[in-house]
Amino acid sequence: MPPIEARPEGRPVAVLFDVGNVIVRWDPRTLYSKIFPDPAECDWFLAEVATIAWHAETDRGLSFAENIALLSARHPKHATHISAWWDRWDEMFSGVISETEAAMHALAARGVPMHGLTNMSVEAWPGVRAMSTVFTHLQTVVVSGAEGLIKPDPAIYALTCERTGLAPHQILFIDDSAANIDAAAAMGFHVHHFTNPAALRPVLEAHGLL
Repeated sequence: MPPIEARPEGRPVAVLFDVGNVIVRWDPRTLYSKIFPDPAECDWFLAEVATIAWHAETDRGLSFAENIALLSARHPKHATHISAWWDRWDEMFSGVISETEAAMHALAARGVPMHGLTNMSVEAWPGVRAMSTVFTHLQTVVVSGAEGLIKPDPAIYALTCERTGLAPHQILFIDDSAANIDAAAAMGFHVHHFTNPAALRPVLEAHGLL
């Protein structure tokens, strides 16, 4: 498998953005640290009850109501806390990542095509999209919950190429998940593992996009 920053032949002509923790900051702990002031209790709840693996089912297309009901049946003492996952969903966000927002505006000014590929519920996407006008720069957005596929399944990358009309080697894919980046790199995408917002613009410049 190619290393994370390996480059296919040629330069990309478009950018494909992940959304959570690339364009907007999302962390369940931002909410649950308010519900559980004791850090150890918060850690336990997120590791043993409302886990990312459980949440991933909404990314696959299950409704929040169904997913919350299933988990609450297993943990009835925490039903109220589990319900907060959707009832207070907006409190998991802490704003737009300014470096990404600025880079997207700069790419738009240069006429560089931009697209989105996100593991997200169809219920959550409209609210996230409303967080910034920067989302209007995305010509195509593939939302996992609408497709029944999630990253890093190669099928969702293939679907994204079909929707955008682009081949993998024409795309620079940006994601905060190493597993998602590895899967895209294996398919021939140019990739950037997003771990430091300040590194984004230099990467775009190195690829000739800015």
